Amino acid sequence: MAETTIWWLAAGIAVAIELATGTFYLLMLAVGLAAGAVAAHLGASLTVQLVVAAVVSSATVGAWHFSRSRRPRDLPAQANRDVNLDIGETVQVDAWNADGSASVKYRGASWTVLLAPGNIAAQGQYKVREVSGNRLVVEKI
Repeated sequence: MAETTIWWLAAGIAVAIELATGTFYLLMLAVGLAAGAVAAHLGASLTVQLVVAAVVSSATVGAWHFSRSRRPRDLPAQANRDVNLDIGETVQVDAWNADGSASVKYRGASWTVLLAPGNIAAQGQYKVREVSGNRLVVEKI
């Protein structure tokens, strides 16, 4: 079997494993393996092929890791509007209980409302910051 065939098979296997596991880093390694195959097509020695594959794999993995570290982290599910459409909606709180909770009508049902840390309990409009179980955590608008 030719060296180029081995390189392309290794790249294909890496892509197949990446598709099965969802590990994007394997795709970056597959790019390095493909670079090794290109080096083999160009007639480079086995040592040069290995160095090219290693350098390209390292560069792509490093670039992907760097770009992921610069991206802001996702919010937890209970505070992420993409997961829960109640986040950001407004509710009217007429009175607060002594324990720091309140009861409000929201979406046709009665909900227990908790005040988010750093907010003062007062009558008025509040924005839903997160949903904790069957309770709305709210902050003053």
